Amino acid sequence: MQDIGNKSCSDKQQIDIQVKQIMITLSLVAAVFSCIAQQKNEMNNYILTPGQADAPKFNGPKVIGVGSGSSILFRVPLTGIRPITFSATNLPEGLVQDQHTGIISGNIKKAGEYIVKLSAENTEGKATRLLKIVVGGRLALTPPMGWNSWNSLGYLVSEEKVKANADILVNSGLADHGYRYINTDIGWEPMQRDSTGPIVPNRRFNDMKALTNYIHVYGLQAGIYISAGPKACSVNGTELGVGSYGHVESDAQTFANWGFDYLKYDWCSYPAKDHSRSELQKPFKAMKAALNKTRRDFVYSLGGWGEWEWGDSIGGNLWRVVSDIGDNWESVTKGFNLDVTAPYARPGNWNDPDILVVGQGWFGNDVLRLHPTRLTPNEQYTHMSLWSLLSAPLLIGCDLTRLDDFTFNLLANDEVIDIDQDPLGKQAMAAVKNEKYLIMVKELEDHSKAVGLFNLTENDLEISVTWDALKIFGRHSVRDVWRQKNLGFFSGKFESVVPSHGVVLVKISSLH
Repeated sequence: MQDIGNKSCSDKQQIDIQVKQIMITLSLVAAVFSCIAQQKNEMNNYILTPGQADAPKFNGPKVIGVGSGSSILFRVPLTGIRPITFSATNLPEGLVQDQHTGIISGNIKKAGEYIVKLSAENTEGKATRLLKIVVGGRLALTPPMGWNSWNSLGYLVSEEKVKANADILVNSGLADHGYRYINTDIGWEPMQRDSTGPIVPNRRFNDMKALTNYIHVYGLQAGIYISAGPKACSVNGTELGVGSYGHVESDAQTFANWGFDYLKYDWCSYPAKDHSRSELQKPFKAMKAALNKTRRDFVYSLGGWGEWEWGDSIGGNLWRVVSDIGDNWESVTKGFNLDVTAPYARPGNWNDPDILVVGQGWFGNDVLRLHPTRLTPNEQYTHMSLWSLLSAPLLIGCDLTRLDDFTFNLLANDEVIDIDQDPLGKQAMAAVKNEKYLIMVKELEDHSKAVGLFNLTENDLEISVTWDALKIFGRHSVRDVWRQKNLGFFSGKFESVVPSHGVVLVKISSLH
C-alpha cells in the first residue's frame, strides 16, 4: 500500500509539472500573438495611402507597345466597386474589349499609334481615360510592373504556388493598380535535359502551357527565367537546374509555344572567354535573335549586372544595374548612386535595381525561411519612392498569399505608381547630395516635377529644397504624393521634416 501511495503521489507531482509547463507554453504563445498583433497595429499606423474611392478610376500605364501583327492582351487597371461596365471608343480594328472585365485582346496588323478612349461606369459614377497603343515599335513603354517568384519561393517555386500568387494579384486588387506580369523565376528548370529534344520543366510544373493560359485568362502576362550558361545560378552551392547553353533557339521557341510574354535571361555559368564587351554581349544577342524568330512579343530582361550602356543596342528592355539586394538599408541605398545610368532610361529601356524587398519574403538570406522584411516602415517608403523616381520596374518579391494591409497600401498608391509609369520615361537625378540628405528630381510628362527628400541620418531632419536647385521659379503648388494631399502654394523653396531613413515625396507643379 505504501508503494502504491508513493506512486500516486509521484504521478500527481508529474501531472502538476506538466500542467505548469502547458500553462507556461500557452502564456508564451499568447505573448507571441499579442506581439504580432501589436506589430500589425503599429504597421497599420504607418499607412499613408488614402482608401480607394467607390467610383471608377483608371490607373497604371497610359501607353502600351506591341509588335506589328502581334497579339495584344491588356487588362485595363481600374479601381471602384464592381460590377463595372467597360467600353472603348476608337478601338483599332482587330481588337475587342470585354465589357465586364475590361480586358483588351486581339491583333493589330498595321503599325502606328492609336489613341483609344476608355470608359467605365458603376453605380457610383463614370470615368474616362485616353490610352495610347503603339504598334510596331518598342515594347515595355513604361517600366514593367508585376510579381516575381524568387524572393519568396526561391527554388521551391511550383505551378500551384505561381497560380496562387496570380489569384491574389487579382483578388487583392493589385492588378487594378497596374501590376500585370506574373514571372516564374529560377527553380522551374530540370536538373538534366535531353540533348536533342525541347526542354521540359521539373516535376513541380505539370503543364507550362496550362500555367500561362491560367495567367492569361486574368488578362495578365506570364514571364519565365533561364540562364545563358549550361547551369542555372546556384544558391549556397546548391545546383538548381539547367541553362540554355547550346539550346538557345530551341528554348526560345519552347517559351513561345508555352505562351510566355517575358524572359529574364541571366548570365550565370556562361563560359565567356574574357570580360570584353563583345563577349558579354554574345549570349544576350543570341537569345534576342532566337526570340525574334518566334515572332512572339517578349519583354526582354537582361541579368548580367551592368548592361545599361549597351542593353538597348542588343534589344533589351530592362537590365540589372546593381547586384542582388536584400531587405536592409544598405541595399536600398544602392539606388541613390545611379545618376550614371539615367541617360539610358527611356520608353522601352529601363534600369533595373532589382526586385522590391517588402512584405513577407526571404530576400536571399534564409532560403527556406519566410520572414517580414527587415526594412522599417520609413525605409519601405523610401524604397518604393526611390524605385518610382528611378523609373525602375516594380516587381513585387513577397509572397502575396501573406499580403498584409501595410504592404498592400505601400504597393497600391496610384500617385506614386504614376511617377514610375510616367510616359516621358525620365529617370530622376540627384539635385542635392550630402552626407545627411539627398534630394532627387524627376521630370514628368505634364511639365511638373516629382521630388523626393530623403533623410540619410538616424534622426528626424528638416530638409529644404530651393527653386534654384530644381531650376524653376515663381509660385508653384506642392502635393504630398503618399498622402495624396495638396500642401499649398510655395515660392522660392519647400521644406519639410523627414523621419530617419524616410522620405517626403512631393509633386511640384507650375501655376501657369
